[in-house]
Amino acid sequence: MSDANWYVVHTYSGYENKVKANIEKTIENRKLQDQILEVSVPLQDVIEVKNGVKKKVQKKMFPGYVLLNMIMNDDTWYVVRNTRGVTGFVGPGSKPVPLTDFEMKSMGIKKDEMVIDFAVGDTVTVVSGVWENTQGVIKAINEHKQIVTINIDMFGRETPVEISFTDVRVEN
Repeated sequence: MSDANWYVVHTYSGYENKVKANIEKTIENRKLQDQILEVSVPLQDVIEVKNGVKKKVQKKMFPGYVLLNMIMNDDTWYVVRNTRGVTGFVGPGSKPVPLTDFEMKSMGIKKDEMVIDFAVGDTVTVVSGVWENTQGVIKAINEHKQIVTINIDMFGRETPVEISFTDVRVEN
């Protein structure tokens, strides 16, 4: 598929969500969606007891760190490294080292291999969401984001719409 890997960046304490938002904004502005695929601040549910009351809260699994699924090159390295709040990539010296499959598995990150039963050119029906019961022809498939792009007739114009893999059914 692609040569994207998961990398870890260190951030100032408490800046994890800000760093995630800033990187996502840069991805959008610089059209890097095909190079930086996902920015993640993994959370876990924890039961806290305060004043004798149990409450379920979400805590960061790795405070001070942000995980990125990206293709490492000069552009992506520069963008991430120069994001406010990022202190550096995790790895020896200044060389970012991707997480191994074992490390990812132990952190609960799955490398999902999705098997899909449709292809570009197939006619599909949207089975849920805003476009439910709408038919369209698949123009593009993005396996990373797990979406298909179909053209929908809107106000007499063909308009491309992105739909999740799970929201379409192939018409035979």
